[in-house]
Amino acid sequence: MSASTQPQALPRGAVRAGLAASLALVVAAAAAFTYATLTVQKSRRDQAASTVVAITGQACEPNELTVSAGQNSFRITNRSDRAVEWEILDGVMVLEERENIAPGFTQELSARLEPGDYAITCGLLSNPRGRLHVLPVANATPVARPNLTAFIGALAEYKVFLASEADAFADAAGAFAGAVKSGDLAAAKAAYLPAETAYAHMAAISPLFSDLDAAIDARADAFGRREADPAFGGLHRLEYGLFSQRNLDGLAPVADRLVRDATQLKARIHDLRIMPESMAGGAAAIVERVAAAGPAFGDSPYAHADLSSFAATIAGARKVYDLLRPVAAKPEPDIVAALDKDLAGLDAMIAARRGEGAERLDDAAKADLGKRATTLAADISRLRETMDLSQ
Repeated sequence: MSASTQPQALPRGAVRAGLAASLALVVAAAAAFTYATLTVQKSRRDQAASTVVAITGQACEPNELTVSAGQNSFRITNRSDRAVEWEILDGVMVLEERENIAPGFTQELSARLEPGDYAITCGLLSNPRGRLHVLPVANATPVARPNLTAFIGALAEYKVFLASEADAFADAAGAFAGAVKSGDLAAAKAAYLPAETAYAHMAAISPLFSDLDAAIDARADAFGRREADPAFGGLHRLEYGLFSQRNLDGLAPVADRLVRDATQLKARIHDLRIMPESMAGGAAAIVERVAAAGPAFGDSPYAHADLSSFAATIAGARKVYDLLRPVAAKPEPDIVAALDKDLAGLDAMIAARRGEGAERLDDAAKADLGKRATTLAADISRLRETMDLSQ
Protein backbone atom coordinates (compact mmCIF):
# COMPACT_ATOMS: atom_id res chain seq x y z
CA MET A 1 0.00 0.00 0.00
CA SER A 2 1.42 3.36 -1.03
CA ALA A 3 1.78 6.26 1.36
CA SER A 4 -0.95 8.16 -0.48
CA THR A 5 -3.57 5.53 0.38
CA GLN A 6 -2.85 5.21 4.13
CA PRO A 7 -5.56 6.60 6.48
CA GLN A 8 -4.83 10.04 7.83
CA ALA A 9 -4.73 10.57 11.61
CA LEU A 10 -7.46 12.93 12.89
CA PRO A 11 -6.29 16.22 14.29
CA ARG A 12 -5.93 16.14 18.06
CA GLY A 13 -8.44 18.99 18.40
CA ALA A 14 -11.11 17.06 16.50
CA VAL A 15 -10.61 14.02 18.71
CA ARG A 16 -11.02 16.15 21.82
CA ALA A 17 -14.13 17.77 20.38
CA GLY A 18 -15.64 14.36 19.61
CA LEU A 19 -14.92 13.06 23.07
CA ALA A 20 -16.45 16.18 24.61
CA ALA A 21 -19.58 15.84 22.49
CA SER A 22 -19.92 12.17 23.44
CA LEU A 23 -19.48 13.00 27.11
CA ALA A 24 -22.09 15.77 26.84
CA LEU A 25 -24.58 13.34 25.33
CA VAL A 26 -23.96 10.85 28.13
CA VAL A 27 -24.38 13.55 30.77
CA ALA A 28 -27.57 14.83 29.11
CA ALA A 29 -29.01 11.34 28.92
CA ALA A 30 -28.16 10.72 32.56
CA ALA A 31 -29.72 14.01 33.57
CA ALA A 32 -32.87 13.24 31.61
CA PHE A 33 -33.09 9.80 33.17
CA THR A 34 -32.53 11.21 36.66
CA TYR A 35 -35.17 13.92 36.11
CA ALA A 36 -37.71 11.40 34.82
CA THR A 37 -36.99 9.07 37.74
CA LEU A 38 -37.36 11.85 40.30
CA THR A 39 -40.59 13.03 38.64
CA VAL A 40 -42.08 9.55 38.80
CA GLN A 41 -40.92 9.14 42.40
CA LYS A 42 -42.40 12.50 43.36
CA SER A 43 -45.70 11.60 41.69
CA ARG A 44 -45.75 8.30 43.57
CA ARG A 45 -44.93 10.04 46.86
CA ASP A 46 -47.67 12.62 46.25
CA GLN A 47 -50.22 9.91 45.54
CA ALA A 48 -49.06 7.87 48.53
CA ALA A 49 -49.37 10.94 50.77
CA SER A 50 -52.94 11.53 49.65
CA THR A 51 -55.92 9.78 51.17
CA VAL A 52 -57.74 8.10 48.30
CA VAL A 53 -61.55 8.03 48.27
CA ALA A 54 -63.86 6.59 45.59
CA ILE A 55 -67.50 7.65 45.33
CA THR A 56 -69.86 5.01 43.96
CA GLY A 57 -73.57 5.27 43.33
CA GLN A 58 -74.32 4.25 46.92
CA ALA A 59 -71.42 5.22 49.20
CA CYS A 60 -67.79 6.19 49.68
CA GLU A 61 -65.08 3.56 49.49
CA PRO A 62 -63.77 3.50 52.14
CA ASN A 63 -66.64 4.92 54.14
CA GLU A 64 -64.48 5.59 57.21
CA LEU A 65 -61.14 7.40 57.11
CA THR A 66 -58.46 8.15 59.69
CA VAL A 67 -55.83 10.86 59.21
CA SER A 68 -53.51 12.93 61.39
CA ALA A 69 -54.28 16.52 62.32
CA GLY A 70 -52.78 19.28 60.20
CA GLN A 71 -52.61 19.67 56.44
CA ASN A 72 -54.14 16.71 54.58
CA SER A 73 -54.60 15.88 50.92
CA PHE A 74 -57.46 13.80 49.51
CA ARG A 75 -57.86 12.29 46.02
CA ILE A 76 -61.56 11.83 45.24
CA THR A 77 -62.54 9.68 42.27
CA ASN A 78 -66.12 9.58 40.98
CA ARG A 79 -67.08 6.00 40.06
CA SER A 80 -70.79 6.77 39.81
CA ASP A 81 -72.81 7.70 36.71
CA ARG A 82 -73.44 11.37 37.55
CA ALA A 83 -71.57 14.43 38.77
CA VAL A 84 -71.16 14.34 42.55
CA GLU A 85 -69.67 16.32 45.40
CA TRP A 86 -67.53 15.37 48.38
CA GLU A 87 -67.61 17.37 51.58
CA ILE A 88 -66.05 17.36 55.03
CA LEU A 89 -68.61 18.54 57.58
CA ASP A 90 -68.34 19.64 61.17
CA GLY A 91 -71.97 19.35 62.27
CA VAL A 92 -73.92 21.37 59.69
CA MET A 93 -70.86 23.37 58.61
CA VAL A 94 -68.97 22.40 55.46
CA LEU A 95 -65.24 22.72 56.15
CA GLU A 96 -64.03 21.82 52.65
CA GLU A 97 -65.71 20.51 49.52
CA ARG A 98 -65.27 19.57 45.89
CA GLU A 99 -68.34 19.96 43.70
CA ASN A 100 -69.24 18.79 40.21
CA ILE A 101 -66.77 15.90 40.05
CA ALA A 102 -67.65 14.37 36.69
CA PRO A 103 -68.10 10.59 36.29
CA GLY A 104 -64.72 8.91 35.91
CA PHE A 105 -62.75 11.97 36.99
CA THR A 106 -60.55 12.58 40.02
CA GLN A 107 -60.13 15.81 41.96
CA GLU A 108 -57.70 16.81 44.70
CA LEU A 109 -58.72 18.51 47.93
CA SER A 110 -56.40 19.93 50.58
CA ALA A 111 -57.64 20.73 54.07
CA ARG A 112 -56.11 21.79 57.34
CA LEU A 113 -57.93 19.74 59.97
CA GLU A 114 -58.09 19.94 63.73
CA PRO A 115 -58.37 16.75 65.84
CA GLY A 116 -61.91 15.38 66.07
CA ASP A 117 -64.56 13.37 64.25
CA TYR A 118 -66.20 14.71 61.10
CA ALA A 119 -68.83 13.55 58.62
CA ILE A 120 -68.16 13.17 54.91
CA THR A 121 -70.79 13.28 52.19
CA CYS A 122 -70.63 10.54 49.60
CA GLY A 123 -72.30 11.79 46.44
CA LEU A 124 -76.08 11.75 46.64
CA LEU A 125 -77.85 13.32 49.59
CA SER A 126 -79.71 10.05 49.99
CA ASN A 127 -76.45 8.11 50.44
CA PRO A 128 -75.24 7.32 53.97
CA ARG A 129 -72.56 9.67 55.23
CA GLY A 130 -69.07 8.47 55.96
CA ARG A 131 -66.82 9.31 58.90
CA LEU A 132 -63.47 11.06 59.06
CA HIS A 133 -61.40 10.60 62.24
CA VAL A 134 -58.63 13.18 62.71
CA LEU A 135 -56.06 12.14 65.31
CA PRO A 136 -53.97 14.62 67.31
CA VAL A 137 -50.26 14.87 66.58
CA ALA A 138 -47.86 14.90 69.52
CA ASN A 139 -45.80 18.10 69.91
CA ALA A 140 -47.47 19.67 66.87
CA THR A 141 -46.52 23.29 66.23
CA PRO A 142 -49.59 25.54 66.42
CA VAL A 143 -50.48 27.19 63.11
CA ALA A 144 -50.56 30.99 63.18
CA ARG A 145 -54.01 32.26 62.30
CA PRO A 146 -54.81 35.60 60.68
CA ASN A 147 -55.12 38.60 62.97
CA LEU A 148 -58.89 38.94 63.24
CA THR A 149 -58.73 42.55 64.33
CA ALA A 150 -58.04 43.53 60.73
CA PHE A 151 -61.32 41.89 59.67
CA ILE A 152 -63.64 43.21 62.38
CA GLY A 153 -65.24 45.85 60.15
CA ALA A 154 -65.68 43.43 57.25
CA LEU A 155 -67.23 40.75 59.45
CA ALA A 156 -69.66 43.18 61.07
CA GLU A 157 -70.77 44.63 57.74
CA TYR A 158 -71.17 41.19 56.21
CA LYS A 159 -73.35 40.08 59.11
CA VAL A 160 -75.62 43.10 58.51
CA PHE A 161 -75.73 42.26 54.78
CA LEU A 162 -76.69 38.65 55.49
CA ALA A 163 -79.42 39.64 57.93
CA SER A 164 -80.90 41.96 55.32
CA GLU A 165 -80.76 39.28 52.61
CA ALA A 166 -82.26 36.66 54.94
CA ASP A 167 -85.18 39.03 55.58
CA ALA A 168 -85.56 39.59 51.84
CA PHE A 169 -85.49 35.86 51.17
CA ALA A 170 -88.09 35.13 53.86
CA ASP A 171 -90.38 37.80 52.39
CA ALA A 172 -89.86 36.51 48.84
CA ALA A 173 -90.42 32.90 49.93
CA GLY A 174 -93.67 33.93 51.63
CA ALA A 175 -94.90 35.72 48.51
CA PHE A 176 -93.82 32.78 46.36
CA ALA A 177 -95.65 30.29 48.56
CA GLY A 178 -98.76 32.44 48.53
CA ALA A 179 -98.75 32.54 44.75
CA VAL A 180 -98.25 28.77 44.53
CA LYS A 181 -101.12 28.08 46.93
CA SER A 182 -103.43 30.57 45.17
CA GLY A 183 -103.56 28.29 42.13
CA ASP A 184 -102.34 31.04 39.80
CA LEU A 185 -99.58 29.43 37.70
CA ALA A 186 -98.51 32.68 36.03
CA ALA A 187 -98.24 34.48 39.37
CA ALA A 188 -96.28 31.60 40.87
CA LYS A 189 -93.84 31.64 37.95
CA ALA A 190 -93.34 35.38 38.35
CA ALA A 191 -92.66 34.97 42.09
CA TYR A 192 -89.99 32.29 41.63
CA LEU A 193 -87.05 34.39 40.47
CA PRO A 194 -87.16 36.99 43.31
CA ALA A 195 -86.95 34.16 45.86
CA GLU A 196 -84.18 32.37 44.00
CA THR A 197 -82.21 35.61 43.57
CA ALA A 198 -82.46 36.58 47.24
CA TYR A 199 -81.13 33.20 48.28
CA ALA A 200 -78.30 33.35 45.72
CA HIS A 201 -76.99 36.51 47.39
CA MET A 202 -76.30 34.42 50.54
CA ALA A 203 -74.99 31.33 48.77
CA ALA A 204 -71.33 32.07 49.53
CA ILE A 205 -71.96 31.43 53.21
CA SER A 206 -74.29 28.44 52.72
CA PRO A 207 -71.61 25.90 53.82
CA LEU A 208 -72.23 27.18 57.36
CA PHE A 209 -75.83 25.89 57.27
CA SER A 210 -75.54 22.88 54.97
CA ASP A 211 -78.68 21.23 56.36
CA LEU A 212 -80.90 24.18 55.43
CA ASP A 213 -79.05 24.67 52.16
CA ALA A 214 -79.83 21.07 51.16
CA ALA A 215 -83.51 21.62 51.99
CA ILE A 216 -83.74 24.98 50.19
CA ASP A 217 -81.39 24.78 47.21
CA ALA A 218 -80.45 21.15 46.42
CA ARG A 219 -80.62 20.10 42.77
CA ALA A 220 -82.45 17.00 41.62
CA ASP A 221 -79.19 15.26 40.68
CA ALA A 222 -78.34 15.08 44.39
CA PHE A 223 -81.11 12.50 44.90
CA GLY A 224 -81.28 8.89 43.81
CA ARG A 225 -84.50 9.22 41.78
CA ARG A 226 -83.79 12.78 40.70
CA GLU A 227 -87.01 14.81 40.22
CA ALA A 228 -89.15 11.82 41.22
CA ASP A 229 -87.40 11.41 44.54
CA PRO A 230 -89.74 12.24 47.46
CA ALA A 231 -86.85 13.94 49.30
CA PHE A 232 -86.38 16.48 46.48
CA GLY A 233 -87.84 19.79 47.67
CA GLY A 234 -87.10 23.47 48.04
CA LEU A 235 -86.70 26.09 45.36
CA HIS A 236 -85.77 23.72 42.56
CA ARG A 237 -88.63 21.30 43.24
CA LEU A 238 -91.03 24.22 42.95
CA GLU A 239 -89.21 25.45 39.88
CA TYR A 240 -89.50 22.00 38.28
CA GLY A 241 -93.25 21.83 38.91
CA LEU A 242 -93.91 25.32 37.59
CA PHE A 243 -91.69 25.41 34.53
CA SER A 244 -91.28 21.78 33.45
CA GLN A 245 -94.50 20.13 34.58
CA ARG A 246 -96.41 23.42 34.17
CA ASN A 247 -98.83 22.76 36.98
CA LEU A 248 -99.22 23.32 40.72
CA ASP A 249 -100.19 19.77 41.69
CA GLY A 250 -98.69 18.75 45.02
CA LEU A 251 -96.64 21.93 45.42
CA ALA A 252 -98.46 23.50 48.39
CA PRO A 253 -96.65 21.39 51.03
CA VAL A 254 -93.32 22.08 49.32
CA ALA A 255 -94.06 25.81 49.40
CA ASP A 256 -94.99 25.65 53.08
CA ARG A 257 -91.74 23.85 53.87
CA LEU A 258 -89.79 26.53 51.99
CA VAL A 259 -91.36 29.23 54.16
CA ARG A 260 -90.48 27.31 57.33
CA ASP A 261 -86.89 26.85 56.20
CA ALA A 262 -86.59 30.52 55.25
CA THR A 263 -87.87 31.53 58.67
CA GLN A 264 -85.42 29.20 60.36
CA LEU A 265 -82.60 30.61 58.25
CA LYS A 266 -83.39 34.13 59.48
CA ALA A 267 -82.97 32.95 63.07
CA ARG A 268 -79.83 30.97 62.22
CA ILE A 269 -78.16 33.95 60.53
CA HIS A 270 -78.62 36.02 63.68
CA ASP A 271 -76.48 33.61 65.74
CA LEU A 272 -74.11 32.54 62.97
CA ARG A 273 -70.38 32.80 63.72
CA ILE A 274 -68.75 34.00 60.53
CA MET A 275 -65.00 34.08 59.89
CA PRO A 276 -63.03 35.54 56.97
CA GLU A 277 -62.01 31.97 56.06
CA SER A 278 -65.67 31.05 55.56
CA MET A 279 -66.31 34.13 53.46
CA ALA A 280 -63.39 33.60 51.07
CA GLY A 281 -63.75 29.82 50.77
CA GLY A 282 -67.50 29.96 50.27
CA ALA A 283 -67.27 32.69 47.63
CA ALA A 284 -64.75 30.70 45.59
CA ALA A 285 -66.78 27.48 45.85
CA ILE A 286 -70.13 28.98 44.86
CA VAL A 287 -68.72 30.89 41.88
CA GLU A 288 -67.06 27.70 40.65
CA ARG A 289 -70.35 25.83 41.05
CA VAL A 290 -72.56 28.21 39.08
CA ALA A 291 -69.94 28.51 36.33
CA ALA A 292 -70.02 24.79 35.58
CA ALA A 293 -71.16 23.85 32.10
CA GLY A 294 -74.51 22.15 31.68
CA PRO A 295 -78.25 22.82 31.90
CA ALA A 296 -77.98 23.92 35.55
CA PHE A 297 -75.62 26.80 34.72
CA GLY A 298 -76.44 29.68 37.01
CA ASP A 299 -78.60 27.42 39.20
CA SER A 300 -81.87 27.86 37.28
CA PRO A 301 -82.23 24.55 35.42
CA TYR A 302 -85.97 24.62 34.64
CA ALA A 303 -86.95 28.29 34.51
CA HIS A 304 -83.82 29.01 32.46
CA ALA A 305 -83.37 32.37 34.15
CA ASP A 306 -79.72 31.77 33.38
CA LEU A 307 -78.45 35.34 33.36
CA SER A 308 -80.29 36.62 36.44
CA SER A 309 -79.42 33.54 38.48
CA PHE A 310 -75.76 33.71 37.49
CA ALA A 311 -75.57 37.47 38.12
CA ALA A 312 -77.15 37.13 41.57
CA THR A 313 -74.53 34.61 42.68
CA ILE A 314 -71.71 36.77 41.33
CA ALA A 315 -73.18 39.72 43.25
CA GLY A 316 -73.06 37.71 46.47
CA ALA A 317 -69.43 36.74 45.87
CA ARG A 318 -68.59 40.36 44.98
CA LYS A 319 -69.93 41.48 48.36
CA VAL A 320 -67.46 39.14 50.06
CA TYR A 321 -64.58 40.43 47.97
CA ASP A 322 -65.52 44.10 48.44
CA LEU A 323 -65.37 43.60 52.21
CA LEU A 324 -62.08 41.69 52.19
CA ARG A 325 -60.41 43.93 49.60
CA PRO A 326 -59.26 46.73 51.95
CA VAL A 327 -57.44 44.18 54.11
CA ALA A 328 -55.88 42.45 51.09
CA ALA A 329 -54.96 45.50 49.00
CA LYS A 330 -51.63 46.26 50.68
CA PRO A 331 -50.17 42.77 51.25
CA GLU A 332 -51.51 41.23 48.00
CA PRO A 333 -51.77 44.00 45.37
CA ASP A 334 -51.23 41.68 42.39
CA ILE A 335 -54.07 39.34 43.37
CA VAL A 336 -56.35 42.28 44.14
CA ALA A 337 -55.60 43.73 40.70
CA ALA A 338 -56.43 40.37 39.12
CA LEU A 339 -59.73 40.16 41.02
CA ASP A 340 -60.66 43.71 40.04
CA LYS A 341 -60.04 42.76 36.42
CA ASP A 342 -62.06 39.52 36.76
CA LEU A 343 -65.09 41.34 38.16
CA ALA A 344 -64.89 44.20 35.68
CA GLY A 345 -64.84 41.67 32.85
CA LEU A 346 -67.83 39.80 34.25
CA ASP A 347 -69.74 43.04 34.75
CA ALA A 348 -69.18 43.98 31.12
CA MET A 349 -70.22 40.55 29.85
CA ILE A 350 -73.37 40.45 32.00
CA ALA A 351 -74.31 43.98 30.92
CA ALA A 352 -73.83 43.05 27.27
CA ARG A 353 -76.08 40.00 27.62
CA ARG A 354 -78.72 42.05 29.40
CA GLY A 355 -78.56 44.55 26.58
CA GLU A 356 -79.43 41.77 24.19
CA GLY A 357 -82.55 41.08 26.26
CA ALA A 358 -81.86 37.35 26.47
CA GLU A 359 -82.42 35.71 29.86
CA ARG A 360 -81.85 32.19 28.58
CA LEU A 361 -78.26 31.75 27.40
CA ASP A 362 -77.00 29.51 24.64
CA ASP A 363 -74.06 27.17 25.17
CA ALA A 364 -71.53 29.63 23.74
CA ALA A 365 -72.65 32.41 26.10
CA LYS A 366 -72.54 30.04 29.08
CA ALA A 367 -69.02 28.96 28.11
CA ASP A 368 -67.81 32.57 27.88
CA LEU A 369 -69.28 33.58 31.22
CA GLY A 370 -68.23 30.30 32.82
CA LYS A 371 -64.63 30.71 31.74
CA ARG A 372 -64.42 34.19 33.24
CA ALA A 373 -66.16 33.06 36.44
CA THR A 374 -63.79 30.09 36.78
CA THR A 375 -60.87 32.50 36.67
CA LEU A 376 -62.57 34.62 39.34
CA ALA A 377 -63.01 31.56 41.58
CA ALA A 378 -59.35 30.61 41.11
CA ASP A 379 -58.18 34.11 42.04
CA ILE A 380 -60.37 34.18 45.14
CA SER A 381 -58.84 30.83 46.13
CA ARG A 382 -55.37 32.25 45.49
CA LEU A 383 -56.14 35.19 47.77
CA ARG A 384 -57.43 32.80 50.39
CA GLU A 385 -54.23 30.76 50.31
CA THR A 386 -51.77 33.65 50.32
CA MET A 387 -53.58 35.37 53.21
CA ASP A 388 -53.76 32.06 55.11
CA LEU A 389 -57.56 32.05 55.06
CA SER A 390 -57.95 28.30 54.76
CA GLN A 391 -60.20 26.61 57.31
